[in-house]
Amino acid sequence: MKRIIQDLILGDEMVFKNLVKENQARVYHHAMQILRNREEAEDVCQETFIQVFESINDFKGESSLSTWIIRIAINKALMKLRKEKRRNQLLMLLPWWMPTEAKSLENKEFHPDILLENQEKAATLYKAIDSLSPNQRVAFTLIKIDE
Repeated sequence: MKRIIQDLILGDEMVFKNLVKENQARVYHHAMQILRNREEAEDVCQETFIQVFESINDFKGESSLSTWIIRIAINKALMKLRKEKRRNQLLMLLPWWMPTEAKSLENKEFHPDILLENQEKAATLYKAIDSLSPNQRVAFTLIKIDE
């Protein structure tokens, strides 16, 4: 593990590509669970690995590297969620300022693993999860979905 960190600090592109390959699906999964929007989840993936590359020197080794990466992804997804919440509040206060962009459950994307026949159940579950605070949502996702 220390060797991988040293190689990343030295800028070894192959080690970084392997790190991305090994962690990309998990990062996307967590971002998608929080954001439920494919484009935003993909943005979080990119932003996460950019931050990993730029701040690998800050990795203290108090947790595993993959845990550190997931924590970065969750923080980035939560920041996007907060930004969206502020934007929605602005839309409610100043509807003439911005075009109406009704975001409803029908417009939300489901995680790719959800089959068509389960989408109605998923919609009910997501509605309940959406009523949670962002921190509770992350905790629920990590405990109940990811065990």
